[in-house]
Amino acid sequence: GVALGAWPRLAMEASELWGGAVGAGRMAGGLVRGLLQAGKVPASNILASAPSDKNLDAWRELGCRTTHCNLEVVHRSTLVFLATKPHILPGVLEEIRPAVGSHHIVVSLVAGVTIQTLQRLLPPWTKVLRIMPNLPCVVQAGAMVFSRGSNAGDEEAALLKSLLSSCGLCEEVPESYIDIHTGLSGSGVAYVYLFAEALAEGAVKMGMPGALASRIAAQTLLGAAKMLLETGEHPAKLRGDVCTPGGTTIYALHQLEKGALRATVMDAVEAATNRACDMAKD
Repeated sequence: GVALGAWPRLAMEASELWGGAVGAGRMAGGLVRGLLQAGKVPASNILASAPSDKNLDAWRELGCRTTHCNLEVVHRSTLVFLATKPHILPGVLEEIRPAVGSHHIVVSLVAGVTIQTLQRLLPPWTKVLRIMPNLPCVVQAGAMVFSRGSNAGDEEAALLKSLLSSCGLCEEVPESYIDIHTGLSGSGVAYVYLFAEALAEGAVKMGMPGALASRIAAQTLLGAAKMLLETGEHPAKLRGDVCTPGGTTIYALHQLEKGALRATVMDAVEAATNRACDMAKD
């Protein structure tokens, strides 16, 4: 943990924090939008770089500064988010390596690139952390995990956690969990969209208009998830609470069990996790 005395200093530094993003895609944009909306960092303190203007326009609209020069980002930031495509990253690290000092905190969002690789391609003293966000970070309801490299201490971890908590759930984990998080949460939002679509289509089949059914399905998912988080109960307990003996829910659940919903979802998480592991090896 962090000594309480360190907290005011961290909090103070956050507003004076100079942040940069090398690579300006949707994910980095979502994280930064969360920081801005929480008032953690002023937009004028953030500098993003990308090769073309295509992605940078969105950052300018947020009030951030932009450049085509990756080195400029490193020179002008303390906290540097790496958000390039995986195959581009080694070249980018080679380019910025000479500018990385011991005062920098380098946070990688790049899928499949290990902390070991990052530390090998950056100076030996670099404070490196690796984070895996998911798409709902763009609406401040993300699920993120992060791991720290050998030079990143409690203070860096606490700073990252306090910044990113404005974007959703943020947990520090062993690096081996990152691929599992990808299968559970990174890809998992798509499984939920598929389920939401199916729920709404069931209601359409029974005679409810599609737009209304979609809104109710989405709110049902939101409410169920909120109850899980706020009660801390096991999902099976909450599910049991909804099942009245001989009532509607148990009839529906029987159909889901016949369709092997649970086994299918477990297989999906496994398949995505394995794919994430394979991509890391390429």
